[in-house]
Amino acid sequence: MNNFIFENATKAVFGQGCVKEYLSCMVSHYGPNVLLAYGGGSIKRNGIYDEVCGILQSTDKNIVEFSGIMPNPTYAKVQEGAKLVRGNHIDLILAVGGGSVMDCCKAVSMAARYDGDLWADYWARPGVVDFEPVPLGMIVTVSGTGSEMNGGAVITNEELKIKTGRDYPKCNARFALMDPTYTFSVPKMQMISGGFDTLSHIMEIYFSEPDEPNVSDDIAEALMRGVVRDLRAAVQKPEDYTARSNLMWEATMAENRVIKLGKQTDFQAHMMEHQLGAYTDCNHGLGLAVLHPAYYRYICEKGITKFARFATRVWDVPADGKTEIELAHAGVEALADFIQELGMPTTLRELGVTEQTPMKELADSVPLTPGSYGKLTHEDVLHIFEACY
Repeated sequence: MNNFIFENATKAVFGQGCVKEYLSCMVSHYGPNVLLAYGGGSIKRNGIYDEVCGILQSTDKNIVEFSGIMPNPTYAKVQEGAKLVRGNHIDLILAVGGGSVMDCCKAVSMAARYDGDLWADYWARPGVVDFEPVPLGMIVTVSGTGSEMNGGAVITNEELKIKTGRDYPKCNARFALMDPTYTFSVPKMQMISGGFDTLSHIMEIYFSEPDEPNVSDDIAEALMRGVVRDLRAAVQKPEDYTARSNLMWEATMAENRVIKLGKQTDFQAHMMEHQLGAYTDCNHGLGLAVLHPAYYRYICEKGITKFARFATRVWDVPADGKTEIELAHAGVEALADFIQELGMPTTLRELGVTEQTPMKELADSVPLTPGSYGKLTHEDVLHIFEACY
């Protein structure tokens, strides 16, 4: 194992009924003013909004609503939230939703306490957070991103057409409440998309150095097998509590920093999808499903041993009679077959990319990550995009 420092400040409370049982206790540690943040309003249709508001009101909290947080949250939305926090002297931001809501609220928690240009100083480039962001709490209603137990936030600057993620430990939520039954009303393809995002996170960590046997890779293999198993079960029976609860915790485990310990990590596919999303506003998980097979076909022979191990240990591809290169490619094709099995898109055209999309400009805007087996150039990125078209 390589050297590492591990930190995670979020208290996770998991299981059916956990919001009813623990939310009042969790919020009692903060002042009276709570910013209740959510997305397009689905929590009002499925009853979660009424339940959460009832608990907050029973503890004498003043609720200020911050609604309409969109998928691929924008920097403009972050600034809107920060203005609400400052103007209402908010003591706690409570994010109720999926990754977009949680990510937006992390950036809001910083923006409300920072007098400078948050984008320029903390998203355009990494910064040092030498101040205390507004405290955060999370109630997860859509699983997949793992944002509930890290400091990561992906924000889109629409003016610049840049979608960037940063992970600042001071943005970790103080607590995260995870009731798997809250995810039951999520549309089927959204559930699949979230599950694939989880699988993508794990693969992005797994396909990087070190290649010697290590605990992080061992855990990652178990998690990948679990995601495949549980996604299949949840597709067949959407209210399978075992499958949905496993998917929720697998998403958290993928991004709570545990499997990153001692790993270099890749995340090149995420960088490509982020910019694809900045240009097309496509669904994150679906974009990753299109890109991953093409990306891995492009680089797998530069990480043959790890891709061969992926084939045998995650997909149960028989090793008998196959060379290591054949096994490596078989693992990538098993992933591609799984994507088709789930009914996810396989081309950029299905995501809204057209002949008018400035593909070279898009490719040139993609950050190149140092952890990739392929060590891509922007010309390589363009080739991968064209292979997906």
